Amino acid sequence: MNDNQLDMTFNALADPTRRAILVRLAQGVASVGELAAPFEVSLPAISRHLKVLEGANLIRRETDAQWRRCHLEAQTLKQASDWIFQYHEFWEDRFDAFSDYLDELKNNETKSGGASAKETKMENLQPQTDKRKT
Repeated sequence: MNDNQLDMTFNALADPTRRAILVRLAQGVASVGELAAPFEVSLPAISRHLKVLEGANLIRRETDAQWRRCHLEAQTLKQASDWIFQYHEFWEDRFDAFSDYLDELKNNETKSGGASAKETKMENLQPQTDKRKT
C-alpha cells in the first residue's frame, strides 16, 4: 500500500459516520438508502461520505437499474491493518523489554534487603536532623 493510499484510507476511517457505514457493509451489500437510514443527515451528505470511502477503495458502488448498491472492499482494510501491525510488533518488543527491566529491578530490590524504591524515596524526603549535641 503506497503512502497516498494509506493517507486516503486513514482519512476515510477518521470519521465516525464512515466507520459506521463500513460496519454495516461488513454485514453485506446495502443500498444507499439503507446505509442512510440510521443517520440524521441528508442523503447528499451520505453520498459525500460514500464518495470518500470509494475514493479510498474501502467500498465499491454499482448501479443495477434504479438501485445503487454498495459493497465493502475488505482488502484495503486488511492492508491498513497489516501496516498498523508492523508497529504492534515494534511496541510489543518494547513492552516486553520494559517488563524484563521492571522484573530485574524487583529482583535487585529483593536481594538488597527489601526496601522498595518508594520507601527509599520517602526516606530521602524526610528532613535531616542535626545529630550534633548542643
